[in-house]
Amino acid sequence: MADILDKLGAIEKHYQDINNQLMDPDVVNNQAVYRDLMKELKNLTPIVEKYQERQKVQQDVDDAQSMLHDPEIDKEFKEMVQEEYNEGIKKLEELGEELKILLLPKDPNDDKNVIVEIRGGAGGDEAALFAYDLYRMYTMYAESKHWKTEILSANETEIGGFKEVCFEVEGEGAYSRLKFESGVHRVQRVPETETQGRIHTSTVTVAVLPEAEEVEFDINPTDIKVDTFRASGAGGQHVNKTESAIRLTYLPTGLVVECQDERSQHKNREKAMKILRTRLYEQAMQEANDKIASERKAQVGTGDRSERIRTYNFPQGRVTDHRIGLTLYHLEQNLNGDIDEIIDALVTADQAAKLAAESEA
Repeated sequence: MADILDKLGAIEKHYQDINNQLMDPDVVNNQAVYRDLMKELKNLTPIVEKYQERQKVQQDVDDAQSMLHDPEIDKEFKEMVQEEYNEGIKKLEELGEELKILLLPKDPNDDKNVIVEIRGGAGGDEAALFAYDLYRMYTMYAESKHWKTEILSANETEIGGFKEVCFEVEGEGAYSRLKFESGVHRVQRVPETETQGRIHTSTVTVAVLPEAEEVEFDINPTDIKVDTFRASGAGGQHVNKTESAIRLTYLPTGLVVECQDERSQHKNREKAMKILRTRLYEQAMQEANDKIASERKAQVGTGDRSERIRTYNFPQGRVTDHRIGLTLYHLEQNLNGDIDEIIDALVTADQAAKLAAESEA
């Protein structure tokens, strides 16, 4: 613990230095520097506050210990001090564990907005309908967090499902909460079209990608082939009348992105570029992570889109997350966006795995 306390003392000093810099008029007038310092201050604040809380408890424990060694203390008062001392020791242990978690390396993408891609897998129309259910679940969850959502591209089915849908979630901490949703989601239920009441199993693939900003991932315009075409909307909508849809092909890898949801070709191109930049950024991150075996070992699941992570069983009203063995029996509430309990459990398991990996290192 001594090493951790030394580290925390250095963090507190750095925190105070940042506060002093933020009062410097030259820093205040330099927006870029001021913004970066405020971001760093925000990240350090919970660590420093928890450390200062621990320091106060430690002082209380030291004071209690001194009183316990006082030969003149009466028996009744000594029992009270002993109880305070025992409670203080227990609190120090709890704060120590909380500080270890706060000191874990922070995912640099945690504060980013995300792009979520949902695709129907095995199961045809039933998979497409469940893709819509998951889209609804995530957008309702985002609404509960006061995050903003916007569809970037969608391929709807005639019966109201999604073959695939790609949407953006803007809000503080969006990636830190949604990143565990990447993988295969399995649904077991009786489809509305099933006449004999048989339970069908379908799958939907979810990918949660941290949104890449232009300054983070630069794309050479000469590496992109741009095609325009008429959007294929249902029922003879206006989108069929003009070549407003955009197809971008990233020539070095052959990655293709299409967007046809907006009437404006310019807006479709803007959205397609956002998706392309984010997918390329994700590929670069994945390549970097593959080189660090310890990081992969210290994650709840690999984030691999082929990994089955969760089952939604309608006959039993059950949701099971296979990565951590969590089973809940309030399926309807979960699908209405109430998924904090699942995400909290995944965050806790991820922290525990990372702590174990740190202790092995």
